[in-house]
Amino acid sequence: RVQLVESGGGSVETGGSLRLACAASGLNIGDYCMAWFRESTGREREGVATLGSDDRPKYARSVKGRFTISKDNAKNILYLQMNSLTPGDTAVYFCAAEKGIFCSYEDAGLHAARTFGNWGQGAQVTVSS
Repeated sequence: RVQLVESGGGSVETGGSLRLACAASGLNIGDYCMAWFRESTGREREGVATLGSDDRPKYARSVKGRFTISKDNAKNILYLQMNSLTPGDTAVYFCAAEKGIFCSYEDAGLHAARTFGNWGQGAQVTVSS
């Protein structure tokens, strides 16, 4: 049974940083397209960053240069380092995994949530002004 468990969410002020972690079990993250999505009130779930088996990270335009996706294959954990946070980054962040899908859009925002079949429960990130 696949499980993805996010941790590391919280509240910060504008300009602050947070690091999210996604602990995976029941799958080998090195073999999957791993992704972070986020969902804010009134908006569809949107892709934030992806990292495939080729280890080439991709980012949505809105976060490029501020967020870094990485993984520890030995620990089976996916990370998202978020710097220079703004209120616009406030959302619930989800870890997602899928195998055998295209994982390399240059703009990770082009990934549709429906193409991923494995999801974590979400972690709230709140950025105050």
